[in-house]
Amino acid sequence: MSQTMKPATAASKLGIYLPAAPAEFQNSPITREELDALRSDPPEWLVELRRNGPFPRDVVAQKLGVSRSGLVRGGIEDALDAEQIGAILADPPGWLRQERNSYREVVAERERLKQRES
Repeated sequence: MSQTMKPATAASKLGIYLPAAPAEFQNSPITREELDALRSDPPEWLVELRRNGPFPRDVVAQKLGVSRSGLVRGGIEDALDAEQIGAILADPPGWLRQERNSYREVVAERERLKQRES
């Protein structure tokens, strides 16, 4: 028998915002085979969610080049769609510039420590 995962876990693995997925996806356990099928031949709803969102916070953070905590410090606590992210990137607010700089420093420090250990 195939193992199943919760819809939230499957949504996370697919990089989508669960509340934006169809009800049948949100309310049913997903098998590994079903997840693999969604990855290899995504239905239109999944293609659309990946293209336009709304996106979960980790994807929003990645698209903006900040950490998830940076999003919260910037007052972004909800999922955003591609248009909202585009508007923020087109005219970056001060918090975004500050968080990007901070995030780059953290990543550089991690890399420096990783190099030192090897």
